[in-house]
Amino acid sequence: MRLGVNVDHVATLRQARRTFEPDPVAAAYAAERGGAAHITIHLREDRRHIQERDLEILSRTVATGIDLEMAATPEMVAVALTYRPTFVTLVPERREELTTEGGLAVADHRERLTEIVAELNNGGVPVSMFVEPSEEHVVASREAGAAAVELHTGGYANASSADRAVRREELAAAARFAASLQLKVAAGHGLTYYNVQPVASIPEVEELNIGHSLVARAMFVGVEEATRQMVALMQEARRGL
Repeated sequence: MRLGVNVDHVATLRQARRTFEPDPVAAAYAAERGGAAHITIHLREDRRHIQERDLEILSRTVATGIDLEMAATPEMVAVALTYRPTFVTLVPERREELTTEGGLAVADHRERLTEIVAELNNGGVPVSMFVEPSEEHVVASREAGAAAVELHTGGYANASSADRAVRREELAAAARFAASLQLKVAAGHGLTYYNVQPVASIPEVEELNIGHSLVARAMFVGVEEATRQMVALMQEARRGL
């Protein structure tokens, strides 16, 4: 199982003062030392945290790979084709939200998304879709030409203790279904050191993308150690499979 470390919130702290620190590039380097399989960043249209300059530098310095989360817009497609990250994850984006809320409604916008995926694929950039754990959107992602899906784990992460097992099974069922369609399966959103293991134990989930919780812990132990601790939890959850 692979861990993608999202360094957006390092940039959030930097942008709070419009200064040069903390540097998400330095955070990415520390995360790689701690065992990150790739670095995840979301270049939002309003540039509230990650800047295009960050993507430019990271594209030259990251040794593992870059998952560029982005809206499905012509501007972002042009950015992706310029910097050619390891892969792109298409996500919904609204300016008023604090963070990405919910999965991309692929089934409702299949025609437009199919065109965007084709453009990215033709440019050598594979695409993942950030979707709810729903067969409808998983099928639509496959039909749109995506190579992977990332299952939105917000419903699981925010569920009450009584409902969390049901939400976890929804993720597991969606992961099995996606894998049966030959899609690679990732998961993320709202995962912490305290709730990650039930999701990490789903056999078909190949990677997790985690940002806020890891950056929060890094304030006390550093990015490298925070990454190492998360990787250890994920590996422990996989040992029984």
